[in-house]
Amino acid sequence: MESTDNVTPGSASANDIRICDKCIHTRVKTMLPKLKKLDPEADVKVACKSYCGPCSRYAFIFINGRYVTAPTEDEAIEKARKYLK
Repeated sequence: MESTDNVTPGSASANDIRICDKCIHTRVKTMLPKLKKLDPEADVKVACKSYCGPCSRYAFIFINGRYVTAPTEDEAIEKARKYLK
């Protein structure tokens, strides 16, 4: 059975966006507003993603089942754009 947490029929957004609050290449304070601008309806979850190898080298976003990495958070956000529903 498919999970439908936080998604209601007719909901404008079904995007699952997650970022790590421990990543040294990501500042939650700056990234969260940028992600909300991409999809204002998304419930962005902030917590450790246990992705510490790549997390120590790149900014990353977990979006709709995919890890997207880039040298900066702005580049990661731009790359994540193509995975929005």
